[in-house]
Amino acid sequence: MNSGMSLTMAPQSLPSSRMAPLALLLGLLMAACFTFCLSHQNPEFALTNPEKSSTKETERKETKAEEELDAEVLEVFYPTHEWQALRPGQAVPAGSHVRLNLQTGEREAKLQSEDKFRNNLKGKRLDINTNTYTSQDLKSALAKFKEGAEMESSKKDKARQAEVKRLFRPIEELKKDLNELNVVIETDMQIMVRLINKFNSSSSSLEEKIAALFDLEYYVHQMDNAQDLLSFGGLQVVINGLNSTEPLVKEYAAFVLGAAFSSNPKVQVEAVEGGALQKLLVILATEQPFTAKKKVLFALCSLLRHFPYAQRQFLKLGGLQVLRSLVQEKGTEVLAVRVVTLLYDLVTEKMFAEEEAELTQETSPEKLQQYRQVHLLPGLREQGWCEITAHLLALPEHDAREKVLQTLGVLLATCRDHYRQDPQLSRTLASLQVEYQALASLELQDGEDEGYFRELLGSVNSLLKELR
Repeated sequence: MNSGMSLTMAPQSLPSSRMAPLALLLGLLMAACFTFCLSHQNPEFALTNPEKSSTKETERKETKAEEELDAEVLEVFYPTHEWQALRPGQAVPAGSHVRLNLQTGEREAKLQSEDKFRNNLKGKRLDINTNTYTSQDLKSALAKFKEGAEMESSKKDKARQAEVKRLFRPIEELKKDLNELNVVIETDMQIMVRLINKFNSSSSSLEEKIAALFDLEYYVHQMDNAQDLLSFGGLQVVINGLNSTEPLVKEYAAFVLGAAFSSNPKVQVEAVEGGALQKLLVILATEQPFTAKKKVLFALCSLLRHFPYAQRQFLKLGGLQVLRSLVQEKGTEVLAVRVVTLLYDLVTEKMFAEEEAELTQETSPEKLQQYRQVHLLPGLREQGWCEITAHLLALPEHDAREKVLQTLGVLLATCRDHYRQDPQLSRTLASLQVEYQALASLELQDGEDEGYFRELLGSVNSLLKELR
């Protein structure tokens, strides 16, 4: 080669197959650097949990919406006949129809139909005020409303208290006045002790004794008071009063006993043990004023009802004979009706007790055994009560006839033969049938399908049918 010529060599180009991987690597490095920079500058572009990010975003939006709603004014929604979406915070006029759109989840409102809207607003005025109020205005108005209501309530309370003070006196003033008058407030027990002492005192006059018994009867109507009377011995004092030679004392003592015996088993037991049953029967069997016998019969009925032990003692002491003599006396028709009512009650009471024991077994075995020892129906037949009861049907009062008809019905199984052989009973029943047919017809004309006389007619017809 010629040495005068410079030797130069052009660089050779690299193959394209080697350039492609280098370019790809360079691009990846640049993307990684760019992502790293952004993640440190803005947390929102960092790799985070999508669910937590969404929740935080929702909370921020809701908080922002609430702040905007609290600051903005409350706009009035103007409804039309078409459904329109409600924006948060809009006030809906009264009478609008509001619904929740299940497809969009938005609340929508519109005017009601014209007829329904008119009916709802009849007599009312729809006033849509275009003025707007902030939430703070509404809170202030509500606070003032509550304050006004409390003031109004306070005024009413003060007025009511003033009215009470005007109508009633304080208890301290009443106690002071009672002390000045020497008035002592007593319990029922103390009052009964005082009344018994007054009645039992030999220095008390007849009028004072009668007044004490009269007041005592008021208190012993209560079961607890009657048992308290027994607890301090007052019951026996009243029972002993039945031995008095004064008819008025006997009468009012029996009056007190009848009130104390009524539906009070504890007092009933002590009365039988104290000899009250014998004393009552003696008064009914002897010559006594009608008023005294009336009160004594009341006490006897109170003692016997719902007390099978006393009923058995009554039969042993000849009580049926005593009552038979009582109803056969002249001028004792009122007492006769009460006696018949007592017999009806005693017969049905035993029947119901035995039926209840068979069906429900609620009656105690001891009480059921006591009822079974009361042989009342055989005693009534032996003592002639079949004939006595039948003859009482001739009484003129409808109420008395009703009670006699009831008693004849419960005695029918025992007295059937006597009733069939009694021509007077047949004539009386036939006469009553005609009488009550006419009275029942008048009731039907007055529109009473189930009247009183119709029931009496049914009882008469039932007896006539059984006696044929």
